[in-house]
Amino acid sequence: MRKITPHLWFDNNAVEATQFYTTLFPGSEITNISTIRDTPSGDCDIVSFKLWGQPFMAISAGPFFELNPSVSFMVNFDPLFFGPGADAKTVAQAKLEAVWERLAEGGKVLMPLDQYPFSERYGWIQDKYGVSWQLILTDPAGDKRPAIIPSLMFTGGNAGRAEEAIDFYVAVFNDGKRGETHRYGPGQQPDIEGSLTYADFRIEGAWFAAMDSRQELNFGFNEAVSFIVNCDTQEEIDYYWSKLSAEPAAEQCGWLKDRFGLSWQVNPSRMDEMLKDPDPERVKRVTQAFLGMKKFDIAQLEKAFAGV
Repeated sequence: MRKITPHLWFDNNAVEATQFYTTLFPGSEITNISTIRDTPSGDCDIVSFKLWGQPFMAISAGPFFELNPSVSFMVNFDPLFFGPGADAKTVAQAKLEAVWERLAEGGKVLMPLDQYPFSERYGWIQDKYGVSWQLILTDPAGDKRPAIIPSLMFTGGNAGRAEEAIDFYVAVFNDGKRGETHRYGPGQQPDIEGSLTYADFRIEGAWFAAMDSRQELNFGFNEAVSFIVNCDTQEEIDYYWSKLSAEPAAEQCGWLKDRFGLSWQVNPSRMDEMLKDPDPERVKRVTQAFLGMKKFDIAQLEKAFAGV
């Protein structure tokens, strides 16, 4: 189990959306579908899946949060992923364009698929389910990166804070490392010279990207995309909760918001096992226990699971 897992919130079509996504990329599959019952949102489908080897989770839990481009997923179509040979780049571009066509069905183009100074082929699109994707033909001579990287866009009152956020996350999590850094230059208003056009960083073995934007955008981080931090011990849960939580009103059922408004779920690694248990009574007891918690208490969850 990876330490950090992206989590997508859908109204009622998590299963349909993930079935669609797993047809787009190699190394993709739905690994589990389960249902937790009698929550404030009713019965909720929970889906575990992989896209190009990257684990994800999704939930159908009602129309409370709307997906937006403040968190998108950069998909690197690196010719090296498609084998050796002179035609690898042609294959990578053809794969990129095929995925773009599928995502464009009922979707909204944010940046057209075209040639840009940073890539021969790049486009940014929000699909029909609301998830945003940046597809890029990657230069194989550059530093190697995973196929899929979550990308954070700091907008509105957060604009100009991307570098602060990177430094914060690198300090809080293990294996913290900064990668590439690119900045706005003079004459690129409304963005501020020196703020980030693009940067990436690694925490807990997972790569993220970040950028600033002072464009007039009407969206920012919300609970529709969060990141699960899988913790083996109560000490880990306590540590990440104390470091990350910055809005007491947002604390509920293991969820929190950090000082940038980004949502995290600090979960026991065992939680996934518990909610996949074939005994519906056990699942019900665990569900009712965690619904009353803010920060998770592993000992109390284990008692609920055992029925004691």
